[in-house]
Amino acid sequence: MTVQHKILIADDDTSIRLVLSQAFTRAGFQVRATGAAATLLKWVSEGEGDLVVTDVIMPDENVFDVLPRIRKQRPKLPVIVMSAQNTLLTAVNAAEIGAFEYIPKPFDLDHMVASARRALARRTENEPAKDQARAMRDERLPLIGRSAPMQEVYRTLARLVGAELTVLILGESGAGKELAARALHDLGRRREGKFVVVHLAATPRERVESELFGKEGETGKLVEADGGTLFLDEIGDLPLDAQTRLLRVIDGSERAINPRTGRRSDVRLIAATNRDLGGLIRQGLFREDLFFRLNVAPLRLPPLRERTEDIPDLARAFLLRANREGLPSKSIDQAALERLKRHTWPGNVRELENLMRRVAALYGEDPITARIVDREIQEHAPTADPDAPKTLEAMVERGLAGEFIGGPDGLPAPGLPAPGLYDRVMEQVERPMIAMTLAATRGNQVRAAEILGLNRNTLRKKIQDLGMKPERS
Repeated sequence: MTVQHKILIADDDTSIRLVLSQAFTRAGFQVRATGAAATLLKWVSEGEGDLVVTDVIMPDENVFDVLPRIRKQRPKLPVIVMSAQNTLLTAVNAAEIGAFEYIPKPFDLDHMVASARRALARRTENEPAKDQARAMRDERLPLIGRSAPMQEVYRTLARLVGAELTVLILGESGAGKELAARALHDLGRRREGKFVVVHLAATPRERVESELFGKEGETGKLVEADGGTLFLDEIGDLPLDAQTRLLRVIDGSERAINPRTGRRSDVRLIAATNRDLGGLIRQGLFREDLFFRLNVAPLRLPPLRERTEDIPDLARAFLLRANREGLPSKSIDQAALERLKRHTWPGNVRELENLMRRVAALYGEDPITARIVDREIQEHAPTADPDAPKTLEAMVERGLAGEFIGGPDGLPAPGLPAPGLYDRVMEQVERPMIAMTLAATRGNQVRAAEILGLNRNTLRKKIQDLGMKPERS
């Protein structure tokens, strides 16, 4: 006797519930339909249904908040998500919470029934096939991960894509800040415009202003991004002069005119940093008023070590991506995935992707084993001098040791004037410290004295004694 599967339908539109119920019944399924997410959750918790077909927006709750609870109660229950909000973010969210398929409205009934049959058939498929299907879906997504920290990222992105707010993305190097910025652009109102990137850490300081604002005969990135998004990566590396000018552009006191239109450039600004901007502000290296202008909507990307449960999905997706780019097709076994989870990932997602490309290219074995992963992690771990000084005090001590080597009774070596050693060492420390502080404050001695904790007159005397000639810009 053929088992008759039951499909649970959830949609607040009565006509859609009716049309789907009739189509599934004709196809030989049992059907139960509701217009409330709470009712759907109750049915699932009671063990009803072999498949869920649900809309995203329900009167009592967003289904993206309900589905994690369904997955927790019944992890093998397939779910098809449908929505009239036909954006990539909806599809991404559906994939990230483990939905079997996302179907935009309006939909074709034959396609819906066929999807239901595939979902029910997949319940008996083996796990490797499921992993491969998930990897194929993940590989096309801008951000990959189903962990709780990434769910929070997705929720924040969903709130920001439709807004024109300036966004500050915070996260360690390699965590995917540029991917998040591109997702904000691709899913937002400016998707038809350009997504322009300026890597400030890689741009010579003397070229930053012309790169951003242009110069005679050349347009800058602010004009190039007109109608689109300008992404400033590593904003903490922006020189102070350029910070002041960027603030004037944001405030509107300086206009970036597009010569093609004769109008002011209209740009959404997204900035990112892996540095502590608060610390840079206290050091006088970053303008506090610019920070507040940029930090309208902060978005924190978690490091990979805080979401290790995402590593299997990421690893499989990266192997598939490497294969699409011409490298040999590879799979990875469970022991290798567990070894990946134990690594601390100082280079974050970028380090994992590079490792997967490397093993796909260099090893003939398939699947990739824990032995291979361990060898690659060990051989490519960053090497550090175990004896390197860890503090400024230790660095000074190591430098001073050179003055005392080779002399009688441990005193400074012959030819080095022992008298005056204190003054010579203090000068070597004070000169770069004062010079760097004055450079950071653009020659403002009042601000420099405040940062150094010195009286202004004391600072002025030290500058004179050291023979320094600070220039105020």
